[in-house]
Amino acid sequence: MSMAPVDRSTSLSRTFKYLLATQFLSRGIPFVFNSWIVRHLTEADYAIYAVQFHLFVTCVLFLSREGFRRACMRADIKCDGASREENAAKLLKVAWLTLPLGIFITIGACFFVLWWQGLSYSNPYAQAIFINGFACVLELLAEPLYILSQNLLLLRLRLVVETVATFSRCFTMCILIVKQYEMEKGIVFALAQVAYAASLFLGYWGYFLLFGAFKTSDLFPFRLGNMMSYDKQLANMCTLFTLQSFRKLLLQEGEKMVLVWLDTPYNQAVYGLIDKLGSLVVRMVFLPFEESSYATFARSASGQYPQKSKKIGNSLAEALKLVLLIGLVFMAFGPSYSYSLVRLLYGQKWSDGEASTALRYYCLYVVVLAMNGTSEAFLHAVATEDQLKRSNDSLLVFSVIYIVMNVILIQSAGSVGLILANSLNMILRIIYSAIFIKHYFQGSSSFSFRRCLPSGWPILLVSGVTTLFSERIFLDRQDFWATFLIHFSVGLTCFCISSIVIYRQERSFVYKIIRVRDHKD
Repeated sequence: MSMAPVDRSTSLSRTFKYLLATQFLSRGIPFVFNSWIVRHLTEADYAIYAVQFHLFVTCVLFLSREGFRRACMRADIKCDGASREENAAKLLKVAWLTLPLGIFITIGACFFVLWWQGLSYSNPYAQAIFINGFACVLELLAEPLYILSQNLLLLRLRLVVETVATFSRCFTMCILIVKQYEMEKGIVFALAQVAYAASLFLGYWGYFLLFGAFKTSDLFPFRLGNMMSYDKQLANMCTLFTLQSFRKLLLQEGEKMVLVWLDTPYNQAVYGLIDKLGSLVVRMVFLPFEESSYATFARSASGQYPQKSKKIGNSLAEALKLVLLIGLVFMAFGPSYSYSLVRLLYGQKWSDGEASTALRYYCLYVVVLAMNGTSEAFLHAVATEDQLKRSNDSLLVFSVIYIVMNVILIQSAGSVGLILANSLNMILRIIYSAIFIKHYFQGSSSFSFRRCLPSGWPILLVSGVTTLFSERIFLDRQDFWATFLIHFSVGLTCFCISSIVIYRQERSFVYKIIRVRDHKD
């Protein structure tokens, strides 16, 4: 293990592989567990688990550490000629500031929830909030070592630790629910979060103390004589990114804040159910792709070389075509199979309510979500500092519009209204990115939005209409299993035909995507 310079181009494939595996396990395991737990909880209990406690923990941890993660990952601390231990100390002196900041935010958040809901300390919900707060502090005790491990590119360590932690959380909750102890469900959820945090704490500390090349004094580099000796430039960068994280949190979790503030536990549960199901695809497929696309765009835009504009344009067109193709598949088949999927995974109690309707809209939302992620990745990779500042200003305007739309639509359409508000927000951001892309390639034929549209899109449109008619004609909710097989057969036939048509019309594009795996392009 070394803090020597790393060849980023050769580590890109390895980083993407571990990132994809981490996302797959950290999302896939809870998805399987979620399919089971939904059947054992009331709507009010599931709202606490999926929305309220999730929002509390996310807000505390995001504000406490996100700015430090972004700044410390960008910090160039490996190439100044200092020893490995000195470099680690320089990083950790700043990274340890996440702990006092996190304790302050955790205490404030706990008492805010108690004040807002008018709870006493003896209330089980209040006790669960304090247990969640303890879990946040425990997780933040491992944060400096997480940051150090990421700088050392210890990607397998993160994969193993987060997988074990996810298993611990699911196993703890499963045992406490199955055994049916006389315990409030909120306490059960909070103890499961403690199990997750404890696994992270033991995993990172155990590795660096038992197998790492650092002494305890290196991992906690504070001495009486040098308490105030730290990297001020890195600390200032952390402060800047932490302040920016408030705006990012508003965009990322704004709909859940409005949901908890204004809507009923039932609608909270419905949105939590659909968000966990829909985000499985978003996190496992689109997020790793967006991060790798960002690296590709940034690498292509750096320096000067022949046909630079053409290469960047081709990369952008192919990336947008791929995510649009995936999004169109969800748009074509998702709405007509939303009821069936919810029925299969979570049971009739949820499928006959608003959940299947919300999932139909979420399948349409996936298209704009995919397009926004890739277009913004391009903007952030190639934009100048002034252009990025203008982009940040526009995000502030969009976030205000977004919150207003959430408040308006949630009162008229419930959880579906939140999905519509998210879609409108993404469309505004796509328009902004599209204007930037148009100006970037102005006067050049290297890029055209028409090239981003997959050639086989009409067959997907026909398939979408066919499967909608199939659901209406064949699927009988009272005789679900027999009629579902007919409906499923229609969809499978349409999917196979669509795949063949798209493959024949986009054969060269498909081959190019396959070759990316071998890094020949």
